[in-house]
Amino acid sequence: MKVNKLLHTRYRVNDIERTVKFYREILGLEEVRRHKSPRGSELVFLKAPQSEETVEICYFPSSGPVQVQPDLTHLAFSVDSLAAFGQHLAAHGLKYSDGPTMKESGGGFAFIDAPEGYEIELIEPAKAAAGTGGY
Repeated sequence: MKVNKLLHTRYRVNDIERTVKFYREILGLEEVRRHKSPRGSELVFLKAPQSEETVEICYFPSSGPVQVQPDLTHLAFSVDSLAAFGQHLAAHGLKYSDGPTMKESGGGFAFIDAPEGYEIELIEPAKAAAGTGGY
C-alpha cells in the first residue's frame, strides 16, 4: 500500500489572522475553508490558483508559542516574474529576504519571510522548463 497524493501541508502560527492576510494579500492564495478541529485548533486552508494541494494554517495556543527555527522548512511557489513579484512586494512595503538569484540558463529564485518566520521560496521557472516547477 502507498499514498495517493499530497493533500496539504500544515504550519502552526501564533497569529492566524495576520498570517492568513499575508498568504491572501501578498501571495494571492485563496481561502478554501475554515473550521475548528475536534481538539479546538482553528484551521484555515488556502491554495494557490493552479494547485490542488492546500496550506493549512493552524492556531492552537494550548501547544505553546510557535518558535520557527531558521532554515527549518519552507514552502515554494512558482511566479511568472521575480522582478514583477518584487515590485508587488515593494508596493506592500516588503522586500525579498534573499535574492533574487537568477540562473544563466534562465529562471531563478528568491525568498521572503511569512509573518511567523517561515520562509517562502518564489521560483521563476526557466522558459524551457515552464510548468515543471524546477530551476
